[in-house]
Amino acid sequence: MQDQVIMDNILTSVKNACDIYLHGTIESSTPNVNAAFKQALNECLCMQNEIYSKMEQKGWYPSTQAPQQQIQQTKQKYSN
Repeated sequence: MQDQVIMDNILTSVKNACDIYLHGTIESSTPNVNAAFKQALNECLCMQNEIYSKMEQKGWYPSTQAPQQQIQQTKQKYSN
């Protein structure tokens, strides 16, 4: 199996874990459980970002910057 495929599968799994931790954070009913889910979510988001960054560096997850005009238009649209 190619490294790119492995990394893509890992990234997908970590994103799914982030979704689960987010849902747990939202639905938790006690402060201790909420804090545990928040910590797990934060760690998972950091892991996701590291994986994404490695993939982007290798050209496996290319991204493009939105034009500045489009960013400004979107900001205006949602700030009104």
